[in-house]
Amino acid sequence: MKKTIVLYPGVFVSHFVPMMQLADVLLEEGYAVTAALIDLTLDHDDALAAAVDRVAAAKPSLAIHRLPRIQNPPAVADYGEPLLWYFDIIRRYNERLREFISSLPPRSVHAVVIDSPSADALDVARELGVPAYTFYGVNASTVAVFLQLPWFRAEGQPSFKELGDAPLEFHGVPPMPASYLLRETLLDPETEIYKQMMNLMRRNTEPDGILVNTFASLEPRATGALRDPRILLPGGECRVPPVYCVGPLVASGAAGAEAEDKHECLAWLDAQPERSVVFLCFGSTGAATHSEEQLREIAAGLRNSGHRFLWVVRAPVSGDTPRLFESGADADLEALLPDGFLESTKGRGLVVKHWAPQVEVLRHRATGAFLTHCGWNSVLEGITAGVPMLCWPMYAEQRMNKVFMVEEGRVGVEMAGWEQGMVTAGEVEAKVRLVMESEEGERLRARVAAHRDAAAVACKAGGSSRAAFGQFLSDGRRRASRIADSIVMHN
Repeated sequence: MKKTIVLYPGVFVSHFVPMMQLADVLLEEGYAVTAALIDLTLDHDDALAAAVDRVAAAKPSLAIHRLPRIQNPPAVADYGEPLLWYFDIIRRYNERLREFISSLPPRSVHAVVIDSPSADALDVARELGVPAYTFYGVNASTVAVFLQLPWFRAEGQPSFKELGDAPLEFHGVPPMPASYLLRETLLDPETEIYKQMMNLMRRNTEPDGILVNTFASLEPRATGALRDPRILLPGGECRVPPVYCVGPLVASGAAGAEAEDKHECLAWLDAQPERSVVFLCFGSTGAATHSEEQLREIAAGLRNSGHRFLWVVRAPVSGDTPRLFESGADADLEALLPDGFLESTKGRGLVVKHWAPQVEVLRHRATGAFLTHCGWNSVLEGITAGVPMLCWPMYAEQRMNKVFMVEEGRVGVEMAGWEQGMVTAGEVEAKVRLVMESEEGERLRARVAAHRDAAAVACKAGGSSRAAFGQFLSDGRRRASRIADSIVMHN
């Protein structure tokens, strides 16, 4: 009987996608893999529903189990802060997860891999005596920060909000302003969301190991720090479980799709010169946070740059904080963009509504630069395609990613103005020209290409990520054997 690894990806599409790439490697290694899904959000999260459907069709060897719905599930709106809803949902679904794992053949479960925000599910694995690992779809630098944060600020010291832009020193990462630290949740230590986020991060010391979607040569400073089982801090020390850098876990795209299934933007790219197009895409929720004024500034900058572009546009949503789930309002491009913009840029520019096949676009020979919100999946897709990036972080850990991209990995340049809430047309034009025309842009392109090649080596037999993956499986077998022996002794 094959050993089974249960993946528990939570409800975020940006976390689900790389975990399904992890499933591919596990299947190649001969394991049975089951993804246990909380499907509460599939009815109104189009991106997640589509991702689940694609995975079900493309990976017949992967078992997908939808956990039975809990009774009277709460609404996101009941909590004020969406993540509080999520943490409560995970706790309520622990019983469903426990029932499912218990239903599998005895001693057949090799491990449970839990999405990092779902750390309360570690309780289920511990109760059932199953090795448990957390999966981080972010970079190693962010993991290093998250491991240290709960012990970083002593009670009575200034809050991160009070520290403002004061630089903070974390082991393994470059200094970064306090304001970059998840400002949506960590500003006020008196709030419930702050307390629960810190509790979540404290649980990083509990799993049998941590899987991270990165590769060692991309982040030598952070991965070196994470190899140290103790990260020393001013107020004590944080003991770190084994960390396995197993990335880049990036979707392969749909290169084999039939011609009739080809997205319009790919056909348009086919007609463009090599490395001539700037691709602008801000993720499943990021694009919808741009105001109409900001959209008009981007449009003016693109028009004035004179360069070809492919731009994914979504209609703005109200509110200052990105929604937890976003099905996507359809955009009236004529109303949102400057008068005459679409006509004046016809031929050298293409604007698409809501979505484009990002992996395929980035790997297309015509794509020459990527203006991105700095979500880590997008960053890795840019790196593995060898495309230099223009960095415009928007929320969550994207600000921290920007620091790494610009100062450590040196795979992108920063779009000035994002911190003030408005990137001007002049800045868009200047940075597009820098990346596409200047010697600095050529040096940036060369560095990204070097990282692309290193990523390919890391994933091959003998590469660092493949070796880390093998170590994870080997350690897991030993851990599972010790747990089984302990159970036998106690019985």
